[in-house]
Amino acid sequence: MSAKKGRLTVTLDPGLIEAAQDAVASGEAESVSGWVSAAIEDKIRRDRKLHLLRAAIADYEQEFGEITAEEIAAQRRSDRHDATVVRGPRRSGGSKAKSA
Repeated sequence: MSAKKGRLTVTLDPGLIEAAQDAVASGEAESVSGWVSAAIEDKIRRDRKLHLLRAAIADYEQEFGEITAEEIAAQRRSDRHDATVVRGPRRSGGSKAKSA
């Protein structure tokens, strides 16, 4: 972003204000303004990626036809079948935590 900053007054939900202040207090962010700027930058990046994804899907569908619910379900099944399952280390003493 630009070295020169602009001032903007916004209204936020109390939970968002608290989250921003907590991020500053924990050292996760240098300032509330910095935390909000980072959040807006993330939103812009996500929105741009979603725009590109929508455009790619529209191009695909224009060439090959609409992607059907059945095709999506089949792809999900295929993805599930091909997925590599990664689990953390097993706990000793069985698979369920024992209650005291």
